[in-house]
Amino acid sequence: QVQLVESGGGLVQAGGSLRLSCAASGSIGSIDAMGWFRQAPGKPRELVATIATRGITNYADSVKGRFTISRDNAKDTVYLQMNSLKPEDTALYYCGAKHWASVQYNYWGQGTQVTVSS
Repeated sequence: QVQLVESGGGLVQAGGSLRLSCAASGSIGSIDAMGWFRQAPGKPRELVATIATRGITNYADSVKGRFTISRDNAKDTVYLQMNSLKPEDTALYYCGAKHWASVQYNYWGQGTQVTVSS
């Protein structure tokens, strides 16, 4: 199995920045993509950003130009740099990982809360 632990969430004013980290452990070699997802109260979980083999990235339209996903393979860690934060970015942010044989993301962290005040 793969274990994921997020950190870096907190309370920030609109226009501020945060960097989230996701540390992976376990069967790391079985993972071919990692990503960040978020869920706000009363709304379904949505994809924020993903990074796959060869560094291919994908972003939700709502965060393009503001968020950047990156990875440090030596540390088995993926990051989400969030700039120009807006109140609508407030959510519980989850780190996810996808096994190479799976179409869907199937490993999840416990989540880290991001709250952006207006």
